Amino acid sequence: MFEEKQETLIDGVKENDRDKIYGMIDNMYPIDIAIILEEFDDKSLLKFFSLIDDALMAEIIEQASEELQVRMIKLFDFKAIVSLFSYMSNDDIADILGNLPIQMRKDLLKMMKDGDTQQLQELLGYEEDSAGGIMTTEYIALKGDLTIGESLKKIKEIGPKTEVIETIFVLNKNKGLIGTADLRDILIAPEDKKLIDIMNDNVISVNPEEDQEKVSLLVSKYDLKAIPVINHKRSLLGIITVDDIIDVIIEEQTEDMLRLGGVSKEERVDSALTTSIKKRLPWLFINLGTAFLAAFTVGLFEDVIAQVVALAAAMPIVAGMGGNAGTQTLSVVIRSIALGEVSLKKNWKLVFKEIALGVINGATTGILTGIILYMKYGNPYLGLIIFAAMIGNLVIAGFFGFLIPLLLKVFGIDPALASAIFLTTATDVFGFFLFLGLAKMFLPLLM
Repeated sequence: MFEEKQETLIDGVKENDRDKIYGMIDNMYPIDIAIILEEFDDKSLLKFFSLIDDALMAEIIEQASEELQVRMIKLFDFKAIVSLFSYMSNDDIADILGNLPIQMRKDLLKMMKDGDTQQLQELLGYEEDSAGGIMTTEYIALKGDLTIGESLKKIKEIGPKTEVIETIFVLNKNKGLIGTADLRDILIAPEDKKLIDIMNDNVISVNPEEDQEKVSLLVSKYDLKAIPVINHKRSLLGIITVDDIIDVIIEEQTEDMLRLGGVSKEERVDSALTTSIKKRLPWLFINLGTAFLAAFTVGLFEDVIAQVVALAAAMPIVAGMGGNAGTQTLSVVIRSIALGEVSLKKNWKLVFKEIALGVINGATTGILTGIILYMKYGNPYLGLIIFAAMIGNLVIAGFFGFLIPLLLKVFGIDPALASAIFLTTATDVFGFFLFLGLAKMFLPLLM
């Protein structure tokens, strides 16, 4: 189906058939059109642009991937780009400009209206992953002393130019944010009533430097449609809408998943070979160092392993189970940290729950492993040692899996980025040391 639409669109562009193109894209979402355009060459892109209304083209560019956005901006005439920007909200324009080469960005900003340029410069000045970086300046803010009738006139006048109309932000005489009013409440209120009388003065807000992940947690917690961004004087700088928050949540989850695997969020499947090497190789070197540490631990017991070869077969079981159990704890804790549900200061006692869980799970899997090894090698003491080692290593896994990400958070290090390396080192080193140490203690019984 997708290939058919793509072929129809390509044919429409080749034939300069505007009706054919619109017949195809009228029932398509802008993002689906953008995905098809990624396969177009530069000449076809320019031709498509010439056949499409600016308003629709602006929507397509807003939804396009960063690579396609930059490609189109470089292809199109600057005057045409500025015209397209007039159909977009400032936060979307800022996102696009932020991906452009600096000189091209400056040239575009010079061509835009002075007022728009100032707002865009402010948006571009904030960190990309901060509240200021994702906020929009397209909102309705009215003074609280306006009547409902006056407010409705203002809303009708400003509404077509704004991104959010459902929530009205209420200001005092000094233009400080004092509350919000729902459009529904405004519509049903008497016209002679003051806006300040129907507003909600319990406003959840953030400062522009706030991390976007914390902003998303607030929006989720309080079920907000939009959250205002204010400065220290409570002046309203902009708002963050729920659609931007959804993008943040997806971005943060993806970033955490990639970092747990020791991969950068900037890397993609089709990234250049040199980029992938630069992003992955440093972490592989760190993992190599921890692997040598585990190997050194095993080397301390070479004489024991040489005398009881069965230990070599059992070692990976202990290390593997410890790593898996630790990863389970790690995933739960990192997710809870991301949601703001857990901290070291308030929740450190939960480590005892993970220790208890390690004892129970270790004993359960240890009994099964011990029975299997006894049946294979005919030595009950080997089964008892693996049973004890399994309990010990799963306790270690739960202990470090809980504490490592919380400690890293305290020291300002991203838990998703570094936790797995420390955890693997702990479970391998302590697991091998415990298992082989027990084997050395009971060596006469194993021979």
